[in-house]
Amino acid sequence: MFENKEGQRVPAVTFRTREDSQWRDVSSEEIFGGKRVAVFSLPGAFTPTCSSSHVPRFDQLANTFSKYGVDEIVCISVNDAFVMNEWRDSQAIENVTFLPDGNGDFTEKMGMLIGKEDLGFGKRSWRYSMLVKDGVIEKMFVEPEEPGDPYGVSDADTMLSWLAPEAPKPLDVTVLSRGGCPHCVRAKGLLRDAGIDFEALELNKHYTDRSLRALADATSLPQVFINGERIGGADDLEAWLAGPYRARQQEAA
Repeated sequence: MFENKEGQRVPAVTFRTREDSQWRDVSSEEIFGGKRVAVFSLPGAFTPTCSSSHVPRFDQLANTFSKYGVDEIVCISVNDAFVMNEWRDSQAIENVTFLPDGNGDFTEKMGMLIGKEDLGFGKRSWRYSMLVKDGVIEKMFVEPEEPGDPYGVSDADTMLSWLAPEAPKPLDVTVLSRGGCPHCVRAKGLLRDAGIDFEALELNKHYTDRSLRALADATSLPQVFINGERIGGADDLEAWLAGPYRARQQEAA
């Protein structure tokens, strides 16, 4: 049974990191001292759930966490510094600090080191997250001890819901666009002016005409999607911002 360590101090260890092709030792005190840090730990770099869900969602919600008093978001994995740096760069992650626990020292002292020899992984971390204030664990979410790799409580949304239960969840917004399209530029400008983060996908770089027809049943650009709903082009987006979005903001206030 994994121990919930709320109220205890995080282990004092030294993390071997790489910055600008140089080794740099980073202590637990440097990471956690005098700060409020959101931490999530996972089985391994480049693994499916970690890459598709766990890391991207923490990165996406980083600005929201910051609004509610979180100074830094840290991802810990029992991988070496080279692997962690390459993973961060390949994911284009900007708001999460990747911390290598290559020897598993931190993970073992947290009581979260497990054997993944059946997968050829050796010793790895169980999946968990925690909120640490000045080195003391304020809140901890540990995945249940079930076969496989459960992922249900260590996610970013669960932590945000505990941290700020009344906080509105950020919108998931994607803009299908193409270079040189003035209407696409306008749509992106409308979203920026509204303070809404979005992902922009470019034609023939991230998707094709066939994908556009399949996803939006349309051939014109831009096509804006919000929380799984197709809003449409720039005019449609402007109407949505003036109507449903404004009403949502007023309700939240």
